[in-house]
Amino acid sequence: MHVFQVDGKGFGPELADGKKPKKKKSSHWDQQCMDVIENPNMMVPWYLMASYAYYEEDDPILSDGLFDGLAKRMLESWDTIEHWHKDLITKEDLEAGTLLNRNYPQRVINAVKSLRSVK
Repeated sequence: MHVFQVDGKGFGPELADGKKPKKKKSSHWDQQCMDVIENPNMMVPWYLMASYAYYEEDDPILSDGLFDGLAKRMLESWDTIEHWHKDLITKEDLEAGTLLNRNYPQRVINAVKSLRSVK
């Protein structure tokens, strides 16, 4: 299992207090996310997909701990990230650990649907 470092602390599918997330279905997607986000540019689509699933569908695809860690890691890498949807996310969103974007691209919506269909 991958564990990324943020401020000297690792993050993964566990919450900050070390407990496992309440929704067990997120753990599979947590691992998928961690497998691809070693490429900083891949953090953008995962952050958008996770935000859409959480805020629009009220059905998270990532644990809270991984989502928070993803925001922190994106913030640290912000100046080097290159992705065509980067402009949908601001540094302020990442600092707040939220994304209340009501204009998610259809590509993001379809990606979440596709992810859920594969389980």
